[in-house]
Amino acid sequence: MGLSVSDMRRGMAILYDGELYEIVEYEHSKRGRGGAIARTRLRHLKTGRVTSTTFKGAENTESVFMESRPLQYLYRDGDAHVFMDSERFDQFPLSDELLGEQVNFIVEGVTVIGYYYKDNLVKVELPNFVELRVVQTEPGVRGDTVSNVEKPATLKSGAVVQVPLFVKEGDLLKVDTRSGRYVERL
Repeated sequence: MGLSVSDMRRGMAILYDGELYEIVEYEHSKRGRGGAIARTRLRHLKTGRVTSTTFKGAENTESVFMESRPLQYLYRDGDAHVFMDSERFDQFPLSDELLGEQVNFIVEGVTVIGYYYKDNLVKVELPNFVELRVVQTEPGVRGDTVSNVEKPATLKSGAVVQVPLFVKEGDLLKVDTRSGRYVERL
């Protein structure tokens, strides 16, 4: 039995045509007498490739259960990031493509949630907020009092975020991993 378009949700893992995907974007719409449709962007959980798909009904899809366990990020190894299962002490490498935008906010020692499908690690989820140190930014211009003026700052993880003018090199910042935006200086 297929998964109905009204049961789909952003962040849900599904089997579609025998492949494992995560729904990255989801838009549900109903037109007059016609049936409901769902416009989605799906991320393949093995390759990291994102595709756009429109579902018109319960077609060739099913929801899947993924077991979750805490993982700790250990180190970068070439184009992969190595995580350790905090319960079993197994190590798992994940590619940059599979991690997507999250790769910009991973620092050594951070605890993430690992999602397993049939005992294979297929996805990690970072905490909503991480603390990162500023390694490079331009000094703020004295006397620039226009509100909401921002400047770019490079963080320890390599991510570049827009920050207020008062932030300087060496500051510890709280960053939202979902949007990639500065939250506050700590």
